Amino acid sequence: MKEKVLKAIKEHNLIEEGDNILVGVSGGADSMALLYVLLEIKKEIDFNIFIAHLNHGVRGKEALEDEKYVEATAKKLGIPYFSRHVNMDEYAREKKISSEEAGRELRYKFFREILSKIGGGKIAVAHNKNDQAETLLLRLFRGTGIEGLKGMDYKNKDIIRPILGIEREEIEKYLQDRNIEFKIDRTNLEPIYNRNRVRLEIIPYIQKYYNPNIVDTLWRTSQLMAVDNDFLEAYSKEAFYKILKKRDKDSIVLDGNAFRKEHISIQTRIIRNSILMLNESLQGITMKHIEDVVTLFLERGTGKSIRLINNLVAKTSYDDFIIEKFNQEESKDYIQKININSINYIDELGCKFKVEIKAIDEIDIASHNRYKKYFDYDKVQGNLYIRNRRDGDRFIPFGMKGSKKVKDYFIDEKIPKDERNRIPIITDEKNIIWIVGYRISELYKLTKDTKRVLVIQFER
Repeated sequence: MKEKVLKAIKEHNLIEEGDNILVGVSGGADSMALLYVLLEIKKEIDFNIFIAHLNHGVRGKEALEDEKYVEATAKKLGIPYFSRHVNMDEYAREKKISSEEAGRELRYKFFREILSKIGGGKIAVAHNKNDQAETLLLRLFRGTGIEGLKGMDYKNKDIIRPILGIEREEIEKYLQDRNIEFKIDRTNLEPIYNRNRVRLEIIPYIQKYYNPNIVDTLWRTSQLMAVDNDFLEAYSKEAFYKILKKRDKDSIVLDGNAFRKEHISIQTRIIRNSILMLNESLQGITMKHIEDVVTLFLERGTGKSIRLINNLVAKTSYDDFIIEKFNQEESKDYIQKININSINYIDELGCKFKVEIKAIDEIDIASHNRYKKYFDYDKVQGNLYIRNRRDGDRFIPFGMKGSKKVKDYFIDEKIPKDERNRIPIITDEKNIIWIVGYRISELYKLTKDTKRVLVIQFER
């Protein structure tokens, strides 16, 4: 195992002389093997080792025992040691993310704080070949492209994975041959997380009924995808700098005519990389976001825009295609007339409304879709409009008799201030009909006398 890991370190330039290497050690088999194999390799490459252990606050006494074991190991080996206690589940609830995501964020935040204290360096984590197989399957189930199918890299900025190419069986044999003790995290043996279910249920099923060598097969797939992805990324970067007209910390301006000449595969990568440059992360960016920007750039004409996430906006200006950070304070009022029996695009919000008139017996009144609502069309006065809120707005919420200020309604619903201007409001010439995604007006509800129904459906 040592020879394979040393080869990977040299081939991928993971560790150089004098590097500070912070090893994330949980006490489990993989991280203990990583620690000890790096100690062996340290005899050939002179670098510094540090140990970090994060107690996620979810396994009580067992987690404390793991922490004490890692601390004792660090003292025995004479290696500087850092530890911290966190509450992963509470963090996940606060951030509204999965426990797995929360654990990942907390770990790397902790690791990077340590790096800043020790004068920089790299974070060594113990992902192995089996982890790579699990990652590929998880991404495939969610939907992914070539980049997703290349899986994890040996090196990603300050993170290195020296044992990525080593199978779990070989890791266990390495520990057994050297009589190295390790701890077992019992949550890894329970199918309570998506990754655990893939490891404990899906991969064994595939091995039994389809391909006993599925881990190796997925590893080869990841390597092939990595080669193709590297080529496409290199080509896309060249194309990006040819198309780039202007760039600063808040915006990227692309030459629209040159952009149109590129293949759709390269166009999507240029947009993706532009977002990455401005946002410093692709967290929350989906293929749908990228496709919407491509559609905007190629089909919607000048002066149009769509909102993405984290205050990013994509817009067109004559022959320029622009992706920039959006200043909330500069948001402007908008109003747009609604065309009946048509799809209405709202560029300011990056959304659309499908609006139709139907007979009462054609609709499913039992539907509970908060973004699809039904109104008595014969009560509508004049034209319909989509706009954002205005000072003094009032409406009669469904189920109430008296009117209420929209401002007070937003406060009661605990809608953040910076979101209120982005919530579309449907009106006719006289009244508010619907605060989209929230309450409809009592004045326009369906009754036993309704004959014609106005159906409005909102889509991002």
